[in-house]
Amino acid sequence: MPAGLTGKNAVVTGGSRGIGRAVVERLCRDGARVVFNYATDDEAAEEVVRTVRENGGEARAVRQDLADPDGAERLMAVAEEELDGLDILVNNAALCPIPSLIVDTDPELFDRVIAVNTRAVFLTIRHAALRMRDGGRIVNISTANTVRPGPGISAYAAGKGALEQLTAVAAHELGARSITVNTVSPGATDTDMLRAANPPQALEAVVGMTPLRRLGEPADVADVVAFLVGHDGRWLTGQNLRATGGLA
Repeated sequence: MPAGLTGKNAVVTGGSRGIGRAVVERLCRDGARVVFNYATDDEAAEEVVRTVRENGGEARAVRQDLADPDGAERLMAVAEEELDGLDILVNNAALCPIPSLIVDTDPELFDRVIAVNTRAVFLTIRHAALRMRDGGRIVNISTANTVRPGPGISAYAAGKGALEQLTAVAAHELGARSITVNTVSPGATDTDMLRAANPPQALEAVVGMTPLRRLGEPADVADVVAFLVGHDGRWLTGQNLRATGGLA
């Protein structure tokens, strides 16, 4: 097992599927101990834990919906009990509802998306500002849709845009403690969430617009995260790395 993150403790939100799962598995492979949350899919979360253990790593799954008003605090409290300190925080959990125009979007759905995509990020960063060890790493997962917006994604794009601003502010506030705070903005990445929100013809079109001529894979994004949380990412903070295959 590579020793790059040996002795480091990490929290990953939304770690049971897609990009989050790839991040959990990559950080564990690099030697970190990881606590991750998931909202509903016990089987998927158990599979991640099992896969990590089979490869010599250590991960703990916590069933906690970050849309709950105290969900983020509960997750971080469990992580604090499980881990002897916090070194890495990756905010990946997100809701991306079926596209709908602003006039057709239920305000309650908008609030739920913002609760997960923005409010939970604020709360986990707030916890990290109080508890993270000096020299820590925070990575927030955004989206290429903040620079390539389109109809039907008002709640998703708004929440992720706010996340990017939280990144920029936190980088200034935490830099004196050598804590880096960065954003990774994936392009079209082949996940259940992407396929649920887009018809096949839309995915074919985006492949044609992407210079590398394919959808991203979760591991593509996880590798960028691994760079940022590792030693080689020490001089990057307040940045937004667009892991899009050239789409944005």
